[in-house]
Amino acid sequence: MKKYFFALAFSAFSMASFAQGAGQPLFVQDSLKLISSEFKFTEGASVDKKGNVFFTDQPNDKIWKYSVDGKLSLYMDKSGRANGTYFDKKGNLIVCADENNQIWSIDKNKKITVLFSDYEGKKVNGPNDIWLDAKGGIYFTDPYYQRDYWTRKSPEIEGQKVYYLPKGKKEAVIVADDIIKPNGIVGTPDGKFLYVADMNANKTYRYTIGADAKLSDRQLILDQNSDGMTLDSNGNIYVTGKGVNIYKPTGEKIGHIDVPENWCGNICFGGKDRNKLFITASKSLYVIPVNAKGVE
Repeated sequence: MKKYFFALAFSAFSMASFAQGAGQPLFVQDSLKLISSEFKFTEGASVDKKGNVFFTDQPNDKIWKYSVDGKLSLYMDKSGRANGTYFDKKGNLIVCADENNQIWSIDKNKKITVLFSDYEGKKVNGPNDIWLDAKGGIYFTDPYYQRDYWTRKSPEIEGQKVYYLPKGKKEAVIVADDIIKPNGIVGTPDGKFLYVADMNANKTYRYTIGADAKLSDRQLILDQNSDGMTLDSNGNIYVTGKGVNIYKPTGEKIGHIDVPENWCGNICFGGKDRNKLFITASKSLYVIPVNAKGVE
């Protein structure tokens, strides 16, 4: 372990942080492993109760699964152009299906239920990233990225916002309209705070979540945007883009994982002990062991 400490402390591309009181590097850069590069653009990483990781190949309209025993398999073809994903408490895979600007629930038998399809009779821009609260309500970001498979050439709704869909409801409510282009999103496990990245402003904000699920008290946390985000059990924030940057809840940068791809789209902890960080990066999927545990 001493030789790793020396290398990590002095290498610009192998930064490490220290878990609180653990005295160990948070990760070792050399342990980053490529799982596969057979995709077109990977996104939407999420983890089920067993630690299996699911992710999307959005341009190819597929959802893939990487199991805890190291097997990669196609989970679903024709996935509604799935982007961001998240598991609910019942084990349903909740999906941002932006082919028709919807949100789907996919059960264990792969039965699809459309949970959300429009806002006040208009199509939203394109649900992109997603997080579920303890009540089963769904927060989702809605940036506008023109897709070549859409017939429309402009938005039906003015502005790019964050929405909340209460459990069992078809009507979503706007909970944040003070962001230019919201994308990456994640909430704290206690349900108190929601992080939202603004791609155009290159910022990440933290909101306070109210008892009614509405957001307030926006605080600037990071001078960086993110395509996807996750948290560990110490509250550290892992954000994607050119590699992965890791920050304390205060916004202090404590690590960088260099990933040899043009862009990292999303990220989640997986594995039986939730201590492996899975990174969807351009055409590839990577994994790196981390001395921390995920909370999703």
